[in-house]
Amino acid sequence: MSCPETIRLQCRKQILTSHTSGLAPGYLQANLLILPGDIAEDFSRLCARNPVPCPLLAVTDGTPKKLNSSILINADSDQGFDIRTDFPQYHIYYKGKLQSKANDCLKEWKDGYVGFLIGCSYSFENALIEAGVPPKNISEGRNVSMFKTNRIMDPAGIFIDCPYVVSMRPYKKECIAKVREVTAKYNLTHGEPIDWGFDGAARLGIENLQMPDYGDPIEFDADEIPVFWGCGVTPQLAVEKIGHLIEGPVVSHAPGSMLVLDVTYDEFNKYSTNSSM
Repeated sequence: MSCPETIRLQCRKQILTSHTSGLAPGYLQANLLILPGDIAEDFSRLCARNPVPCPLLAVTDGTPKKLNSSILINADSDQGFDIRTDFPQYHIYYKGKLQSKANDCLKEWKDGYVGFLIGCSYSFENALIEAGVPPKNISEGRNVSMFKTNRIMDPAGIFIDCPYVVSMRPYKKECIAKVREVTAKYNLTHGEPIDWGFDGAARLGIENLQMPDYGDPIEFDADEIPVFWGCGVTPQLAVEKIGHLIEGPVVSHAPGSMLVLDVTYDEFNKYSTNSSM
């Protein structure tokens, strides 16, 4: 599938319920966190202080059917938009514990809740393909591997001692410079890698690369090393860390199952730059 609108409709109809890696090449994809309004400001500040793992793209504007950044969803769309139904799968948390998985979160959304869209590294995978360094998860048709780490985000409000999650893609050593060059411009979707190599895995506290905390394991060829990016699953781990302080349900996307948006990275980056001038 290559049309974002069609993909979202497939999600809403609960036809597409798996990961979105490789779908709609070139279009922006987003992670999700839905929180009670009383801690929304804390999370906004967490994103501002930690833009590598939590690059904030947009928030809901008073309703689950509208974003504060109008360019992300085509306003002329006949099908509209609903953050509660347009992801393939959702995770539902209570008191920091994953309680259930669902194909919508209609009953979990409460008055005053705020939805946050976080940039996703899937948004630069097509650029890697075009540069001749395709991600292995794409060629194998798998979800990307994701790992909890020992790297701690800068605190904000109740979000204290919250670790990074990273995504991992194997590459040959001679490809690292090209991979860094291609992804460096994608600062709204995690940017260039934060570390690489098996020594990099050790620095991040990752012990077994064949046992990801989220996503699928990816086999390494003898001449490949791991390359790590900040990951939008980081907010989910933050909710696990401090969830005992949150009243009511918290909702995230299922790792790898993103919202596919109606703009390319370049279009959104230009819009964001102009909006901040």
